[in-house]
Amino acid sequence: MSMKKIILTLSLLIAAAGMNQAGAQINKIYGKEGLKIYLSEDSTRYVKATGLAQIWFRYNDNNPGSAIYGTPQKNTFDVGLRRVRYQTLAQITKNVFFYSQFGINSVNSLSARKTGLFFHDVTAEYNVHKNYFVLGGGLSGWNGTSRFSSSSVASILALDLPVVQETTNDVTDQFVRKLGVYAKGKIGAFDYRLSAANPFPVQNALSPMTALPASDSPAAASTTNTAYFSNRAPEMNYQGYFMWQFLDKESNQLPYMNGSYLGKKRVLNLGAGFQHQNNAMTYRKSVTDTSTRFTALRQFGIDIFYDSYIDKDKQNAVTAYISFLNYDFGPNYIRNAGAMNTANGVVGAASFNGAGNAFPLIGTGQVIYAQGAYLFKKDLLKKQGTLQPYVSGMYANYQKLKDPVIVYDIGLNWIMSGQNSKLSLDYQSRPIFNTNANGEISETKSARRGQVVLQYQVAF
Repeated sequence: MSMKKIILTLSLLIAAAGMNQAGAQINKIYGKEGLKIYLSEDSTRYVKATGLAQIWFRYNDNNPGSAIYGTPQKNTFDVGLRRVRYQTLAQITKNVFFYSQFGINSVNSLSARKTGLFFHDVTAEYNVHKNYFVLGGGLSGWNGTSRFSSSSVASILALDLPVVQETTNDVTDQFVRKLGVYAKGKIGAFDYRLSAANPFPVQNALSPMTALPASDSPAAASTTNTAYFSNRAPEMNYQGYFMWQFLDKESNQLPYMNGSYLGKKRVLNLGAGFQHQNNAMTYRKSVTDTSTRFTALRQFGIDIFYDSYIDKDKQNAVTAYISFLNYDFGPNYIRNAGAMNTANGVVGAASFNGAGNAFPLIGTGQVIYAQGAYLFKKDLLKKQGTLQPYVSGMYANYQKLKDPVIVYDIGLNWIMSGQNSKLSLDYQSRPIFNTNANGEISETKSARRGQVVLQYQVAF
């Protein structure tokens, strides 16, 4: 790491110390129940409200050729709102539950100004029989494939979500939510969820999606046997995730899965899931093929999650997670993405990655994603909280690329007041891909790029 990066990192840590005093007071104001109003004398009916903000302070080594409105940018320092969320939960009757969430995502200086709040979730559900079988519907994130296809943003273990598990994020969904129906339940140690939803058409995606080039276009030859999302009216999307819970049981009131319980639980879960959508993808098999072919989107994943205190009183704990994911989007599908991208264009000799902090994130192939952490005892820093160092990484073999995509993060969470007040300092390393003389897309080993992010999370 260069001296400039070291100085910037130290500056961010000094700024972080100034946030600590206010953050440590959060739980003194709000109890364990947060903002909650009971609607019945026996406390079974209630309305509850929560809020969250995640603010990023970031230094990024931009990808080759990155530019902001045509001005070359070798590196970027920016401040952004990664997430701002508000939730309302209401147990209307013994069997009827209502949930809504609204907010904003990924706002930095390159975003459209006066970005409006929007709904992430609006669902209503009916408990048909003793939590064994619950039916619901609306705009929801009851997803399949893997545990973190539906992540709890308030309890993320590493700096950011495992976005490699959010494969259609803002392509055919609204930040991983779709309009549809779902069923969920718990039967002993078995936990399940199933959903059927209407995907959003790719034509109204937040960022314009590249379509399959016409057969007589200059790009047709270079994109032969490469799949794209279809412009046809989307067919139904089906998802499911099934989990066996060996130790403590996790709540399934909401779809979003915890990244860490901070020494409060002992959880060991084995899970498996899927996603399927007919005719979601389209491609042309050869240069002379004037007709387009359609294929299904198919995904399958298996994973294991372990999160447990070592000493219940000290609340020191370990967290470990590993998943294997098989993605089939049709031949050679690949999509680059970067969280809250630091650039909006390229000039000159750009890489395959594209602008800013993007890299090949999602594609047809296999992915291993893992993360792990150690939480020190709850009073390690006395009244100032405790620390939780972590690592995370993905290893992806995608058909379109000659070399694997290897991305890793090393970081430290400063847990001031549980998940209510938390600072995270993270370093991420990502690969740079280029097209070689043989037309293969391979990693340029000497060109890796990195970013340093300090995030402050406040929640109630």
